[in-house]
Amino acid sequence: MAATRASLFLAGPSVKSTAGNPGRNRCVSLSRRMALPTEQKSSAETVMTSLIENGRLLEEEEEKKKKKKKGRKEESELISNVYSNPEEIIEDNGKTLKDYFEECKDLMIRSDGGPPRWFSPLECGSHTHDCPLLLFLPGIDGTGLGLITHHHKLGKIFDIWCLHIPVKDKTSFTDLVKLVERTVRSEYKRSPDRPIYLVGESLGACIALDVAARNPDVDLVLILSNPATSFSRSQLQSLIPLLELMPDQLLPNLPYMLNLVSGDPLRMDWENVVKGLLPLQTVGELTQDLVALSSYLSVLADMLPRETLLWKLQMLKAASASANSHLHAVKVQALLLCSGKDRLFPSQDEAQRLRRMLPKCEIRMFEESGHFLFFEDNVDLVTSIKGASFYRHGKYLDYVSDYMPPTPYEFKKFYESNRWVLDVTSPVMLSTSEDGKVVRGLAGIPSEGPILYVGYHMLLGFELAPMVIQFLTERNILLRGIAHPMAFYRLREGKMLDLASFDTYRLMGAVPVSGPNFYKLLSSKSHALLYPGGVREALHRKGEEYKLFWPEQSEFVRMASKFGAKIIPFGVVGEDDVCELVFDYNDQMRIPSLRTFIKELTEEVVQLRTDANGEVSNQDFHLPGVLPKLPGRFYYYFGKPIETEGRKQELRNREKSNELYLHVKSEVERCIAYLKEKREKDPYRNLLPRLLYQVTHGFTAEVPTFEL
Repeated sequence: MAATRASLFLAGPSVKSTAGNPGRNRCVSLSRRMALPTEQKSSAETVMTSLIENGRLLEEEEEKKKKKKKGRKEESELISNVYSNPEEIIEDNGKTLKDYFEECKDLMIRSDGGPPRWFSPLECGSHTHDCPLLLFLPGIDGTGLGLITHHHKLGKIFDIWCLHIPVKDKTSFTDLVKLVERTVRSEYKRSPDRPIYLVGESLGACIALDVAARNPDVDLVLILSNPATSFSRSQLQSLIPLLELMPDQLLPNLPYMLNLVSGDPLRMDWENVVKGLLPLQTVGELTQDLVALSSYLSVLADMLPRETLLWKLQMLKAASASANSHLHAVKVQALLLCSGKDRLFPSQDEAQRLRRMLPKCEIRMFEESGHFLFFEDNVDLVTSIKGASFYRHGKYLDYVSDYMPPTPYEFKKFYESNRWVLDVTSPVMLSTSEDGKVVRGLAGIPSEGPILYVGYHMLLGFELAPMVIQFLTERNILLRGIAHPMAFYRLREGKMLDLASFDTYRLMGAVPVSGPNFYKLLSSKSHALLYPGGVREALHRKGEEYKLFWPEQSEFVRMASKFGAKIIPFGVVGEDDVCELVFDYNDQMRIPSLRTFIKELTEEVVQLRTDANGEVSNQDFHLPGVLPKLPGRFYYYFGKPIETEGRKQELRNREKSNELYLHVKSEVERCIAYLKEKREKDPYRNLLPRLLYQVTHGFTAEVPTFEL
């Protein structure tokens, strides 16, 4: 450890930190090195994003973590299921935009104006030893604190290093690229089997693209927020001659020349600093929001004085030209985070252009956000990475071992987005105990896996959200759905729903159907959800509700027996009580234009069961036309678990395996028949009786159903 224990950044031949794995010291060569005087008092007490280099502070921090962990353990003994009360879940907030300005102010006061350097946020030291490295490359502010509101979440799954470029530093874009490249190659040599994430904002995104182009042999993952590759089409370009001609006496008023736009002023202030140099408003037109910003205007002015702003704009111009000239060489994964209300760059159009040029690129759009995306309240970088299936520990994504369950707050958002389904359908769930008794709720579901749930797929998968929610809230069981590959990747872009539409499915544990994924789920003792009828069942025709479209041959029995998994057959009914199918596949295929559309849509995705016989082989994608009804009720019945433990040898026999397969199918049909019969005796099957019951008993009261 360097001797400058009171300095904000370490000096010497390398930069080291104990924030992560002690056995993995950070070593980043710099062209120039400088540390703050040792006499200066450490800012770690006030700037929590400074490097951990003081042994005493580290011990204090570890002690705090132990106390927090102990407190969490005691709390978990009282509340074992963190998902049980989604309405009471509170977001685990980290630092705020106010903290960003305060720490920027402190950083500028204590900075020596030395060369660019890496630092690791103090609150990011709780990650595991095998987590991937994330390098944050800042935008024009250069502070490296642009992810400050995400540090506490990112730090749990990444080893984070942030690049700090001092205000008065004049390192060229090319030298910044080389600095990052040296770090990337050094860390790649240290851990060649782990990916390195480059998270870049505007200018930083250009750096990331150039580094990726120059290092095709390194496993990089790019997360790019509103890249500055569109600088030539931005109004910012016109600021360069304006700043060159602006008299010095006008500079003190620069922070007050803000062209405020609608929205949270603290969220937009960075954008306004630059935009304020464009067509100005009079003082009388400024809103009262300016008062809220006044305490930070001096910070903004200090961070972007004219000389620095001019240098950064010229650097943006060079960065954009360089990145665009190298796009053809970028072959790595890239996730573009794009703002719908970016006033600095035409980010939406640029995202579409980049997607056409980058072979492994996906877009996530944030329609209501401004340019500085990472400061937005509605943007969660960790959730975006997880939802896009961009988080992995090795060279290839493993949908089972790389998966991280939803945080309580992520589950709360999923619950809230599907709350209306629960309210209008008031689901009834029944399960079967080991002695064969049918009970209301999921008490009959075994806790320990592996368990394979095999059942009927409602029209358009209506049953999924209530079932996933109930399993988590009541039993703390996460169902890992085995889903069609169309929710994960495409053969080509076209008319199919954008992949972003399926982020929630991936976030809640869905995996693409395949033999290896099925194997991994059961070997990890997961609760796997399988629909043998698949697309054909979920897109059934008129008059086919509650009809199973299963393959003739067994697909899951032998795999289940290999791991001694319990098979739980289940049935669901209620789709005919919420809608009527009026325009199905057969109707659409009679119309030439729709027939062509269905064919093109289907050709965009991987085809399954191409060698199967019968209707199950018809995997054509289309959108059925339905008419809503006054909502009825959803009913779920989970049958008695079927044991496969100890039957591995027996079920290797094809006849025995097929016999069990047909038995499971018949049990699913029995569950459906049971529910169809029983719901006729439910006095609360229709919406109005349920509403009346809730009015008299409270809207949180569980609505009764038929007698068991």
